[in-house]
Amino acid sequence: MSELHKFLFDGLPVRGMIVRLTDAWTEILKRRAGNTATGAYPAPVSELLGEMAAAGVLMQSNIKFNGALVLQVFGDGPVKLAVAEVQSDLSLRATATVNGEVLPEAKLSQMVNVGGGGRCAITLDPKDRHPGQQPYQGVVPLHGDHHEKLERLSDVLQHYMLQSEQLDTILVLGANDQVAAGLLIQRMPIKGEGNLAAGLSHRENEDQIGHNEDYNRIAHLAASLTREELLTLDVDTILRRLFWEEKLLRFEPQQGASGPRFACTCSRERVSNMLRNLGAEEAESILAERDDIEVGCEFCGQQYRFDAVDAAQIFVSPAAAQPPGPTGIQ
Repeated sequence: MSELHKFLFDGLPVRGMIVRLTDAWTEILKRRAGNTATGAYPAPVSELLGEMAAAGVLMQSNIKFNGALVLQVFGDGPVKLAVAEVQSDLSLRATATVNGEVLPEAKLSQMVNVGGGGRCAITLDPKDRHPGQQPYQGVVPLHGDHHEKLERLSDVLQHYMLQSEQLDTILVLGANDQVAAGLLIQRMPIKGEGNLAAGLSHRENEDQIGHNEDYNRIAHLAASLTREELLTLDVDTILRRLFWEEKLLRFEPQQGASGPRFACTCSRERVSNMLRNLGAEEAESILAERDDIEVGCEFCGQQYRFDAVDAAQIFVSPAAAQPPGPTGIQ
């Protein structure tokens, strides 16, 4: 079962999270692989999308935003667009548009950023928008401060967090065909009570970048976690190996209904409504050319098929679909 673990370092201005997407991630891959029009993702695309899904859960949980967090990577390579969307209840979905050959060992720049114009966008779309309210979006390039192409999604997102929040952040991400996982360690904002000074400005947060010794030590430990360890070890083992000298305050893991899980808004009913709007004549012309009408969700890859009988039922009026009532006096 997919799970999210949050923890604090006792007495230190540092927080952390680990996410492991198992059933949620394999459901995304299964739907894509089962789509006869597209087939499974190439391995490098699958890895990128899994890392995006894990990162999206970590970032959504970090900001506690009431709405959708949408993480997008797009550019001029064979992968035109990759998207991971995480709702405030941690339900998630992800997809990628692949329009060319992706080599087995392709890196981020070869998939998305061939010409150097690739971008990463993070959009916060409020669930209940006020009149005139627009989603917030931050965009960063897929290159570093010296215009070097970045090959890891974690480096791109760390750069984003540093720019948008002025907070030191380290991310370790990984994905294969069974697990998508991530570790986030972040220096907490300079506000609040206890060991964190209250009332300091946003500028003072920025001035602290790179200078907190406690964060630097913990970040160094976190960076030693390998992709293989992240994907194969359980959360307790990872935390024990990395931070055995630190005192951790751990929260109850989020799993099941309260944890990360797959959800897509597509459904057979919604596709039926779309076909109804298309019209009976158009549906009949499609069926005249082939045995059934096939519609695939562009987001999750799920396919819905309607044969002639199914299509006829769509265009039957609700009144006509009801069995005849009794004609005699009861």
